[in-house]
Amino acid sequence: MQKAVLIIASVAILLGAVAVAQESRSEVSLQGTGLFTKDSTGQGTKQHATDAGGFLVGYRYHFNRWLAAEGVYGYGRNTQEYFASAGLARIQSNVHQATGGFVVNLPAPARFRIHPYVLAEGGALVFDPTGNAFGSVPGAQRQTVGVFSYGGGADFPLVNHISLRAEYRGLVYSAPDFGLSALNTNTTTHAVQPSAGIVFRF
Repeated sequence: MQKAVLIIASVAILLGAVAVAQESRSEVSLQGTGLFTKDSTGQGTKQHATDAGGFLVGYRYHFNRWLAAEGVYGYGRNTQEYFASAGLARIQSNVHQATGGFVVNLPAPARFRIHPYVLAEGGALVFDPTGNAFGSVPGAQRQTVGVFSYGGGADFPLVNHISLRAEYRGLVYSAPDFGLSALNTNTTTHAVQPSAGIVFRF
C-alpha cells in the first residue's frame, strides 16, 4: 500500500512539474548595459554624449514558442556636451528608458543549447538634468523624446527556469536639447546598447 501511494505521489509530482514547465510563459530579466552614442552635428553645433553604464529590467510574455511581447525599463547617466562657436556647454543627466514591443524567437538546433531572438520596440527616453555644478546649463529642463529600439540576442540555459542573456540594442531618437534652442542640433542620433544578465522564467 505504501509503495502504491509513493508511486502515485511521484507520478503526480512529475506530471505537475511537466505542467508547470509547459505553462512557463513569463520571464523577468536583469541586465547590465553600456550606452555608446554617435556624435551629432547640426545648426552649427556638434553634440557628443559621454559613454555610460546602466541596467535594464524587463518582463517578457510568450504567446507561443515563436512570439513574445516585452516591456523594458532602463537607467543610465551620461553627459551631453555641445560644441559651438559660442563655446562649450555640458549637461549631465539621468537617462530613463521605457520601451515595449515584440520579440521573435528564432529556431536553433537543440544540441547548441542556445535560444536566439530578434526584437523591435518603441517607447521613450527621458533626459533628466542632475544639476551637477560641472555639468549644467541654466534653464535646462527635463526632456522626453521618442525612441525606436531594435536588436537581438540569445539566452543560454543554466538550469531549469534560469538562463544567461547576451543582447544588443540599437536606439534611434532625436538628439536632446533640454528645451534650449541654442543647443538644438535638429538631428536624429543613434546609440548602441550592449548588455548581459540573467533571466528567470516562470
